[in-house]
Amino acid sequence: MRVFPYKRPAGEISFRVTSVRQEREGRYQHDLETTAFSTQERVVALHRVERDDWESVRLGISATLPDRELADGPWTEVAVIAVLTEKATNSRTTVQLQRGPGAGSAWTGHLRFWRSAYRSRADLSVMVVATVDGVRGRVIGRAADNWLVDLTARAPARQREMTVNEVDFHAGPEWLRPFRDAPWLVETSGDMPTVHLNTGFDGVSDLLNSGGSVLEKAVRDMLAAQIATDVWTAVFHSAVSDLEVDEYGSPQWPGGWRDAVLRGMLADVLPDHSETDALREIHARRIASSGWNELQPRINYAAVRRAKVAKNLGTAIRVLDVSQRGSKA
Repeated sequence: MRVFPYKRPAGEISFRVTSVRQEREGRYQHDLETTAFSTQERVVALHRVERDDWESVRLGISATLPDRELADGPWTEVAVIAVLTEKATNSRTTVQLQRGPGAGSAWTGHLRFWRSAYRSRADLSVMVVATVDGVRGRVIGRAADNWLVDLTARAPARQREMTVNEVDFHAGPEWLRPFRDAPWLVETSGDMPTVHLNTGFDGVSDLLNSGGSVLEKAVRDMLAAQIATDVWTAVFHSAVSDLEVDEYGSPQWPGGWRDAVLRGMLADVLPDHSETDALREIHARRIASSGWNELQPRINYAAVRRAKVAKNLGTAIRVLDVSQRGSKA
């Protein structure tokens, strides 16, 4: 657990999106149906939802804080800030939430952002700042779970799939040509992991898209498991290397697919740690290099598990054994 040089509240901080309004200057303000955002998934979907010519969006936000603890603590000038950020564009929009009348009231407000400033997926978070020990603007808490504002999705669901791109590495984009001998390549620099399948490598694309005999299916599934292992390994390393830290050096959950990858794999990479402690430990080992190499077998194990290599290998061995015995009969 990280030790801070000042006191912070221990109570839970949470928030949710309560409304979504599309706007176009001088033309309309249109409130979206609740099907455009999901409290369970913590996602707002904005791609071709209701209207497609919107210029800005107002997100209604409601945050709940441990008010009794805040009232009894050493904090003054408490402020609740909602923050929308996107790494791809380096965009950042903030708004200060206001506390409602009466004890126990939620902190609410509207965050407006412009479509031109964001490209695809942005993370919405809430933090609490206050004056502590005479120092203004200290962060004393954050909501545990962020929301995803997705400008590319029609349904409010957290997409954990990958993109598959079939392309001839020899004749395709210039950057792929040095890898012309590779059957596939995993790219993690975009908003979604992409597997580039080399159609110039004889048989790979045909095998993955085939039905065929039981033996052919077993080989296909083994090949898919191998590709999946490479994907899980690549996306984990990408997620770890791209972590942002707060003002005290603590790593922050990244949001989007990187968030899902880390939460899923850290349980196998560092099984004796809580999610938060595992994130801190993996970040510390990578930055310091100490103990990073020792984790590689655990990372490979986590990737193999998610790719279901053992299941597919076992099936392939059984099918091959049956095939060989049948040919000898």
